[in-house]
Amino acid sequence: MSTVRVSTPGGSYPIHIEAGRLERLADSIPHDATAIAIVTNRTVAAHYGERARRALAQTGLRVILIELPDGEAYKDWQTLNLIFDALLQNRFDRRSVLLALGGGVVGDVCGFAAATYMRGIRFVQAPTTLLAQVDSSVGGKTAVNHPLGKNMVGAFYQPVAVDIDTDVLNTLPPREISAGLAEVIKYGLIIDAEFFAWCEQNVAALRALEPAAMTYAIRRSCELKALVVSQDERETGLRAILNFGHTFGHAIEAGLGFGTWLHGEAVGCGMVQAAELSAATLGLSSDSVDRVRNLVEAIGCPTQAPDLGAARWIDLMQVDKKTEAGQLRFILLPRIGQAVFQSVPAAALQAVLGKTVVPSL
Repeated sequence: MSTVRVSTPGGSYPIHIEAGRLERLADSIPHDATAIAIVTNRTVAAHYGERARRALAQTGLRVILIELPDGEAYKDWQTLNLIFDALLQNRFDRRSVLLALGGGVVGDVCGFAAATYMRGIRFVQAPTTLLAQVDSSVGGKTAVNHPLGKNMVGAFYQPVAVDIDTDVLNTLPPREISAGLAEVIKYGLIIDAEFFAWCEQNVAALRALEPAAMTYAIRRSCELKALVVSQDERETGLRAILNFGHTFGHAIEAGLGFGTWLHGEAVGCGMVQAAELSAATLGLSSDSVDRVRNLVEAIGCPTQAPDLGAARWIDLMQVDKKTEAGQLRFILLPRIGQAVFQSVPAAALQAVLGKTVVPSL
């Protein structure tokens, strides 16, 4: 087992990474817990719901299963209330614990429920998608979507543990693996050029879920995210670099309708757009832009953005948490392995949109 430690003002906790970790979920439940609610979706429940329930039954506590509808389109207030309804109907108290068993949507909604139920109860992340394992389960971001913007209503709220079972990746469709790999290569682009080069060299092994390569990619991604989050828990500065490609990506998701593209697919395409914007404004080399585009394509993600309409693109990007006083700000790359946060000229942004968006037929 590999263990990565996250230390923030909001809490210090371990990330456990190992094959078969679902069998040891009970190890992460606090000793004074009074009951456990597994929050999952219907798809994940069919694969792992009963297995997780049996593992947690070893605590001797009451365990219930809350099944949510599956998909980004359900990351909303109505789904959040399904959790609250179940907790209140089952009389869960302040020492009860939630366990998020699923991908990023489940983790974000469950975490937000934990942050707000009775003004805050404890929760454990047990991510079952690659994207959730390397990104959304780590760092304490919780949220639901608003029709006008992604993740616009939420809280910073740390779990008590993250339990990553690498075996669960074997049941994911290839598209989900590609989406998760987009977040993996992001870490190399923003903070670790050697890791990005490693991803280039090992892309075939990663897409094939070769155990040693995948375990290293997950551990290194978690180490890099923990490094950033420990210095800036609430995204007042450094942590913003973790959103590389996300301003473009969130616009794609909202513009097409949440769930049309997977989050990682939109981020992958958004990273290509952000690399082009970096070249236009900071002088990122054309060779580096090609490396970004080639690796995004190699992991199986789109590299050309949909035509949302020029005005719609700008409107959607304005509804972004990095926008300040109406000024769009982007995470950009002076070079691979280094990221900065700054506003850009409108003309440069329009030129990049013209270059990266596929015109509608």
